[in-house]
Amino acid sequence: MPGEDVREAVKTVTGTFEDFPFLPELPARGPGADMIGRTAGMLVELYARVEPSGWRIGDRPGRDTRRARSWLREDLDALEEFTQGYEGALKVQAVGPWTLAAQLELKNGEAALSDPGACRDLAASLAEGLRLHLAEVARRVPGARIVLQLDEPSLTAVLRGRVPTASGYRTHRAVDRQIVEAGLREVMAAHDGGPVVVHSCAPGVPFALLRRAGAAGISFDFSMLTERDDEAIGEAVEGGTRLLAGVVAGTDRPLSDPAGSVMGVRTLWRRLGLQPGLLAQAVTVAPACGLAGASPAYARRALAHCVRAAKSLADDPE
Repeated sequence: MPGEDVREAVKTVTGTFEDFPFLPELPARGPGADMIGRTAGMLVELYARVEPSGWRIGDRPGRDTRRARSWLREDLDALEEFTQGYEGALKVQAVGPWTLAAQLELKNGEAALSDPGACRDLAASLAEGLRLHLAEVARRVPGARIVLQLDEPSLTAVLRGRVPTASGYRTHRAVDRQIVEAGLREVMAAHDGGPVVVHSCAPGVPFALLRRAGAAGISFDFSMLTERDDEAIGEAVEGGTRLLAGVVAGTDRPLSDPAGSVMGVRTLWRRLGLQPGLLAQAVTVAPACGLAGASPAYARRALAHCVRAAKSLADDPE
């Protein structure tokens, strides 16, 4: 979400999504509130600090780690305040193990992705950190059914060997799909059987791999889909996987009427020959990616637009 006022952000989210609020992230506050820094602050027995090139693993918790943890506590305080008595689904999110490995640097400046041992340590640390985080959320909002979202925008690049080295002249070799799947499965297990959604706003989302790893839902930028994805999406729907279709732009631009925003979803459904009645059960309408780059006014309109578009889809699936 845009801005630096977490209470205002949580108030907006809980007021708009009465049935599916989420814990917002406010990267405009600076390092430690950004996607990578926030998740780095959750790690157990691994610490990171900010360098000119990005976040780098260090030996001990420093100012940057303390700041990330402080902001997360502040965010949880606001969430607890605005969810008193709430019972229902509640989404929290963190960066997944492979995007974290692609973005976090080792001491030599290369991505953790370059070292298989570092990748394993990172996944284990993240899993333990998420267990603690989810337990804290459950303590603060005891009526919530927590949905964990893992943000994996770099996952396709990891699988295809497209993550650049520190020099920028080469790329790290592709990681074996079975290793990627195992790493995701380990981190998903931190939710102890609860639903996990994996989000990627990059093209080429590996739907089948994510389903095998145990994802209950897959969140994606709908505009990135091609007909090559049809079979994987059809199998996902028939297998009970929830689709979080990102159909609303994440930055300021004119919004169409709600029915127009989900026209592509209806078209896809007809092309796949799926039952229209499944739409409301299988699809959640969402922004294509985060709203941090939007104006606060647009972010509020975009969230409300998602609600209206979802109602249009449910009321008139055909």
